[in-house]
Amino acid sequence: MNDTVPSHRLNLRKPYLKLIADGIKTVEVRVGYPRMRKIQVGHELTFVSGDDTVVTRVKRVTEYESFEAMLDHEDAVAIGGDLGESRDELLAVIREIYPPGKEKLGVLAMQIERLRTTRE
Repeated sequence: MNDTVPSHRLNLRKPYLKLIADGIKTVEVRVGYPRMRKIQVGHELTFVSGDDTVVTRVKRVTEYESFEAMLDHEDAVAIGGDLGESRDELLAVIREIYPPGKEKLGVLAMQIERLRTTRE
């Protein structure tokens, strides 16, 4: 019997990795690339930025049709820390990360819990 929990490595910008490490960012937003659609509750996500990593466990995955719909239902501060204080600013940053058209793949909001932080 295989007791290994599926694990995924995701690159993340350093400021957002710090928010996860500090326990502020508890919702990760991605678009519905085939690789992202494989992520399920219970899987481990290892976020990587340079030499730093934060290992988390997925508690919930919710799909939305757009970034706006996602922000209607998710806690913006849990997504972007202080940036989440302004919905418009957070939306602009998300759209800077994901070029036009990627949103059409679907928007995934993954609630995560931090397990450990390491330097590789």
